[in-house]
Amino acid sequence: MRAAKYLIAIWTAVLAYTGMTISLGMTGFSAYRVLQGEKDKQQQNLDALKSLNQELKNTTDALLYDKDTIAIFARELGFASKDEKFIRIVGLSALHKQRMEAGGVLSAAKPDYTPDYVLKIISLCMGIFVFITIAWGDYYLHRKKD
Repeated sequence: MRAAKYLIAIWTAVLAYTGMTISLGMTGFSAYRVLQGEKDKQQQNLDALKSLNQELKNTTDALLYDKDTIAIFARELGFASKDEKFIRIVGLSALHKQRMEAGGVLSAAKPDYTPDYVLKIISLCMGIFVFITIAWGDYYLHRKKD
């Protein structure tokens, strides 16, 4: 029975490593929360791209079927109908052109976690501390008896 209590040190190290891995490790809860936040950012970016895609589809449909829209886009490009005349003001041509952006690329950030070797070292130190504490207690108690 006397030697069995030293197994507490081993179990302390195992439980500490398990607990820290679950909470702080590469597949732990903290890394999961970071990845969940990144997923939300990606979803927002996807929603923005879907909205932009719908706007581009609407513009394409308008250019295919609406003569007035074609005329507006043609004027912005510098074309005119037979009866129209242009007066160009230098420096203002870029202000009226429509600019369509294709959307942005959003890269996912790597999750922040504690490396596995650090967790192993911490749990090993905890196990050694418990072992030394039990050994010191045994030595102190046996010394008092003698």
